[in-house]
Amino acid sequence: MKISELLDSIRKYDLVLPEFQREYVWTREQAKQLMVSLVKSYPVGGLLVWKTDHPPELKNVDKLPDRLGTIQVLLDGQQRLTTLHMLITGEIPSYYTEAEIENEPRDLHVHLRTLEFQFYQRSKMQDDPCWQRVINCFETNTPIRPTKIAQAIAKEGEDALELAEIVMDNLTKIRAIKEVNLPLQLVPPHASLDEAIDIFDRVNSQGTKLTDAELALTHVTGKWPLARRRLKEKISDCATKNFDFSLTFMTRALVTVVCRRALYETIHPKERSELEAGWKRLSKILDYLLSVLPSKMFIHSTDDLNTTNALIPLVAYLSLNDGRFPNEKALKHAQNWLYAALMWARYTAQTDQRLEADVQLVVREAEPWEALRANIVEQRGRIEVKASDMEGRNAQHPLYRTVYVLTKAHGAVDWFNGAPLGTTHGDAYGLNSHHIFPQSVLYKNGWDAENYMHRQAVNESGNRAFLTASTNLEISNKPPGDYLAKIEAAYPGALAAQFVPVDASLWVVERYRDFIGARRELIARKLNEFMDSLISEPQPPRHRPIGDLIKLGESYVLEFKSTLQWDVIQGKQNNELRNSSLKTIAAFLNSQGGTLVIGVEDDGSSFGLELDLKLLDGSRDKFEQLLTRLVTDTIGAGIAPLYRLRFEAVDGKEVCIVDVERASEPVFLKTDRGKQFFIRVGNTSRALDHEEMLRYIETNWT
Repeated sequence: MKISELLDSIRKYDLVLPEFQREYVWTREQAKQLMVSLVKSYPVGGLLVWKTDHPPELKNVDKLPDRLGTIQVLLDGQQRLTTLHMLITGEIPSYYTEAEIENEPRDLHVHLRTLEFQFYQRSKMQDDPCWQRVINCFETNTPIRPTKIAQAIAKEGEDALELAEIVMDNLTKIRAIKEVNLPLQLVPPHASLDEAIDIFDRVNSQGTKLTDAELALTHVTGKWPLARRRLKEKISDCATKNFDFSLTFMTRALVTVVCRRALYETIHPKERSELEAGWKRLSKILDYLLSVLPSKMFIHSTDDLNTTNALIPLVAYLSLNDGRFPNEKALKHAQNWLYAALMWARYTAQTDQRLEADVQLVVREAEPWEALRANIVEQRGRIEVKASDMEGRNAQHPLYRTVYVLTKAHGAVDWFNGAPLGTTHGDAYGLNSHHIFPQSVLYKNGWDAENYMHRQAVNESGNRAFLTASTNLEISNKPPGDYLAKIEAAYPGALAAQFVPVDASLWVVERYRDFIGARRELIARKLNEFMDSLISEPQPPRHRPIGDLIKLGESYVLEFKSTLQWDVIQGKQNNELRNSSLKTIAAFLNSQGGTLVIGVEDDGSSFGLELDLKLLDGSRDKFEQLLTRLVTDTIGAGIAPLYRLRFEAVDGKEVCIVDVERASEPVFLKTDRGKQFFIRVGNTSRALDHEEMLRYIETNWT
């Protein structure tokens, strides 16, 4: 059938595309080579069409025009036909939308003197009228004029008339593409949908092979026609939450939920009811997962993942546990495993085999995390990170993304505007990878841009910090000695949160190697500590009886608070009082640890929690949740393993005891005056100024 007739059939809905067909996946190069082949009269393959009066679900067609007889369903050749439709008519065929065409081919140009095809290049084409859009060659309303082109390009001694004939002949060859006959193979009308899909599989296995994911989705959509639409709708919904998933990922996730396997082909025999039920579960799992990843695991978008495949074992686990992590312990273990899988690139090779092995572990074991970690150790030799792992590694290394997640867990903020790095949006506040020692500074001071080893050292992750685009521009080419101290003064703790050594003697070019060496050590230590904190089992403390503790009186490691938020003088709730308890907790973290008792007067007499609890419907659980939230919001979620809450009775009155351990790094409290650094001085909590803070940190942590 002639190409022009096929395009007309698409326009009239005589030729339609089934929903189970994959998307338009051709590259621009494939589109170009199709036109080259057609102009040269090379064979380009045929089409496979199924004539049926009972068509399956169709792409972007809710209702066909009334007609008699059979309809033609395109089973094979849609990539070629879609390309031809766009390049000849200039329009996207009705079975696709603009958003579904990823590799737009319509700026393909042809040189009418040489018949060379190229996509638009301004420098090459803007002053040469021989370069014309392929679409314009088929346009009748604004015809191309060969004579005018020839006159414009004719050089001295060239015959403009002969040039016009060459241009006209080549234009005719291009327009003749519409009259090319493409062979048509027909699937008979009596074939069933399953038979048509089987033929579709056989044909594609011999031509441009469908991927396993595309073939699996074809089987799913053949039985459940709306599957592809539902998956794409969910993809759009996830994108609004900054998670960009592909159809390949969504198909794998559906396979995992429905089959409890990771291999695509396992879904082929499943029935529609199983597919729809599995999709309902998966949709809820994704909603839950996309709330947990940013709020609990500091993963705010797919940019924080080097592969979305790492989420598949989590999907498998959630599908077996009513769509949720059953407790905080399971969530922390999952978080630890996910970081390990990402930073050690668990799924960059042998993806199907490793995913299948890991999903089977999840299915077999109620608590699979230790076994999953063992798989990574077997593959990589260890999970613990060493400073040497980062030597010479650039921003593309998987470990670098994990370091970014770690900085967010430590409450990192932008160095010039104080915006939390996990919540930045827009172009100006998009994340940049900033060179702490600017390249230009290093290259002007003894480092050679032509030397590979030097370039590797200059660009390694140890010299990178995470900043918004606007801050990256503001710092520009300033050496670190000019700006790091100012940043720490404006935002105390900002350097520590990104593991930048606070020793100012390292901030000079002459000690660059010492700087990145120290920073590698810091990052490795903090990453290992954080990973361990997620899965280490806290040892139950051996507490002195609370009555005996109170008799000791307030001290460097013990402080009393009458209430958390009940104002005894005003006789009502006063949220400002919360800060007093939070300052004490922060100070204990920065000192030697200690115990805060809420519900006890300064003189040691019991006041109790009755009035505080009355504000929370008398609920001890709500009191604990409130205090935990306050600590998380003002100090950070990363210190959760370092404090424990318990309730005891003293003289018949209930009190809350907060046992706090010393932190392994400086901790800052968010207040109305910005971030402040508190320590214990005697039996009080005191905020240090900038100079005092730097000296204290250098003495206690570096």
